Amino acid sequence: MQLENLIKKCINNDRKAQSALFERYKDTLYFLALKYSRNKAEAEDTLHDAFLVIFQKIGTYKNTGSFEGWMKRITIFKAIDKYKSKQPIAMELNDDLMEDTSLEYELADYPLENLMQCIQALPDRYRLVFNLYQLDEYSHKEIAAMLGISEGTSKSNYHRAKQLLKKKIMETQNQTNLKMNPYGI
Repeated sequence: MQLENLIKKCINNDRKAQSALFERYKDTLYFLALKYSRNKAEAEDTLHDAFLVIFQKIGTYKNTGSFEGWMKRITIFKAIDKYKSKQPIAMELNDDLMEDTSLEYELADYPLENLMQCIQALPDRYRLVFNLYQLDEYSHKEIAAMLGISEGTSKSNYHRAKQLLKKKIMETQNQTNLKMNPYGI
């Protein structure tokens, strides 16, 4: 079914069309929700919440820009809302956190699944900023506005997230090397 026709039917609350739309985009939006969640169950909750909003607000989509992009924004904002409802984001800007912690070398041969696990293990405030900045390419100014924090705090949280990821990746790689060569030979 053509996307335009599918959207029109969803606007009219056609359950089959809603099911078809869900099937078409569930994997893409689930992976997006997973980036912002601590675990699979939380990502599933975010996906569910996002689709509720998508179906409620689908009539407001104005055919300007990508429909998938519109749904992705809703999914990201549902993940942020879930986090905001849990606790306020607070961290002071700390100059020693601003040092360069380039991850390029460590990530060269690092499996994507392991990287996602490391990102999911980050504290919420770091994970959100890291994903918004690095993976979804929002500016620190935009992130600050979305999360209700200062631009400096966004930058600080991003750099701290990179430091923690680098440490976790190095630990994981060291454990892997030790398993492969337990005698250090």
